[in-house]
Amino acid sequence: MARLILCADDFAFSPAVSATIAALAGEGRLNATSCMAVMPGWPADSALLRDLPPTVEIGLHIVLTEERPLTAMPLLAPSGVLPTIQKMEWLSGRPELPLDEIAAEVEAQFDAFEGAMGRAPDFVDGHQHSHALPHIRDRVLDITARRAPRAWLRTNEDALGALLSRPYRGKALASAWHSRGFRAAAARRGLTCNQGFAGHYGFAGDYAALFPAFLRRPGETHLVMCHPGAGSRPGDAIAAARPVEAAALRRLPIAALAADRGLTFPA
Repeated sequence: MARLILCADDFAFSPAVSATIAALAGEGRLNATSCMAVMPGWPADSALLRDLPPTVEIGLHIVLTEERPLTAMPLLAPSGVLPTIQKMEWLSGRPELPLDEIAAEVEAQFDAFEGAMGRAPDFVDGHQHSHALPHIRDRVLDITARRAPRAWLRTNEDALGALLSRPYRGKALASAWHSRGFRAAAARRGLTCNQGFAGHYGFAGDYAALFPAFLRRPGETHLVMCHPGAGSRPGDAIAAARPVEAAALRRLPIAALAADRGLTFPA
């Protein structure tokens, strides 16, 4: 039967974000979270994940933008901070893209995840979807196939009719274009991806009212990203939206909304 994967991105972004996500997952309001193993708080925050229900999948959120990498990256991050997603998109089509540096950093983030959790991730995705950029995706997929062959990977691809049926169609279409061909590239390596992707919005307004629209025209493994949290951290462009999402997820009848669309949740 088709199922809903409701995934909170950005675990370990800050202690307050981690605590909020862990609480929601423990209450059965989420069934996946994607972890920023690059963050200095990751080793301590990972302890919050150890007693979650077995229905909660724990993934690696590969970070290649706007944070400090784990490895020395003199070509990509000469200042010690990774570039913006806009620069990464530009670089992904350029011969100077330092793929060896990127591969070493992805390996280090796998190491950090496994060091804290004692196992490979259940799935792999990327902060600001940078894992799916051209050329970068090949390194990410090769490393995942070797280190976590049973993991699935996030793709933003979806059927055109499904994308057009949901709000923020421009963002959804751009995101799907960004991931074009990713599922096929994963399949060539024996890896699987989600079937269906939603969750785009403007990080403002009534999230609880908007949420049911993310479930329109769902796929067989319908992935909805979300960003619940609390507190604030310098440079967090969506800080105001995080507690709004968290409050909505606590009160929404998620299982019933999923069932109305033929989806199981949280299993």
